[in-house]
Amino acid sequence: MADTSRRSEAAQTARREPAYEEAATGWAGWVVFAGVMMILVAAFQVVQGLVALVNDNYYVVTSAGLVLNLDYTVWGWTHLILGVLIGLTGVGLLAGNTAARVAGVVLAGLSALVNLVFIAAYPVWSMIVIALDVIVIYAIVVHGRELKSTTY
Repeated sequence: MADTSRRSEAAQTARREPAYEEAATGWAGWVVFAGVMMILVAAFQVVQGLVALVNDNYYVVTSAGLVLNLDYTVWGWTHLILGVLIGLTGVGLLAGNTAARVAGVVLAGLSALVNLVFIAAYPVWSMIVIALDVIVIYAIVVHGRELKSTTY
């Protein structure tokens, strides 16, 4: 009887899965890159918003020539608020916050959409921001989980 209890203890010990942590890969740098790019895109958005608020005549077309016929003051506040939110999310992403990963994808997509609608007013700047937003979305979606296992 004592032999049976030893065997059952040994069997239970053998069935346990070994506890291990997922090793960090070199791809975790993509998420750090995404966080830094989000802060850069935020700066672009804030500058774009301030320019729209201060000088309506700076842009290539009048507000009537845009996809959405809104005053440049509305566009300025939109870019400014979006820039602040993206910057805060970028900082959260660098801190490894899971909610920041979700918010980062949503805000980068929203930023790309806003700049797509705004592309007639400032084409080159908008295309650069859209390209950076797509890279940020890729980095977060494909390599977002790897940031948790990396310590910087």
